[in-house]
Amino acid sequence: MASTITLPPATGAAPRAPVFHLVDEHDHAEGGSTMLGFWIYLMSDCLIFAVLFACYGVLGGSYAGGPSPRDLFELPLVAVNTAMLLLSSITYGFAMLAMEKGRVRPTQLWLAVTGLFGLAFIGIELHEFAGMIAEGATPQRSAFLSAFFTLVGTHGLHVTMGLIWLVTLMAQVGRHGLIRANRRRLMCLSMFWHFLDVVWIGVFTFVYLLGMLR
Repeated sequence: MASTITLPPATGAAPRAPVFHLVDEHDHAEGGSTMLGFWIYLMSDCLIFAVLFACYGVLGGSYAGGPSPRDLFELPLVAVNTAMLLLSSITYGFAMLAMEKGRVRPTQLWLAVTGLFGLAFIGIELHEFAGMIAEGATPQRSAFLSAFFTLVGTHGLHVTMGLIWLVTLMAQVGRHGLIRANRRRLMCLSMFWHFLDVVWIGVFTFVYLLGMLR
């Protein structure tokens, strides 16, 4: 909507042309601000993990006479854990394909399979943490262990929050179907889940593989 403002003419001057300005902004696409806001959130998460990786890079060699990665890490177990997360990313992709076809039940099924893989990932990670703590390798033991538990634990916390989000979306899709809002929410969770997958590949390479070579 446009309105007109007519300025009074100056003394002895000809009348000025009217000045127009917009009262209302143009319409924005529904959900556009949601996607933009979520991308901004992911960028902030990138900064958080970048700082944690940098801290581990500096402190990862400070064992303080305690256990080193060679003494603690079990690569076969970590490889299985990595496979769980990678498979969950693939199954989430299948869920998104089913969503694009408007198929509610297959979408729910693949989301459930994704959640099971995510739970397996968290379970294995907690088993690893419990074993390390039982051996006395606690975060207070050395700077290396403090950086390790902070980095890996932060990623595990993100996966846990993703699982809660996943269950919530499954309930919403079951109740309301694949409406536009639910599709948008599933897209946001997809970006979040794949982001965690990429971060874990960095953890697996930088922390576990390179740690075994030190």
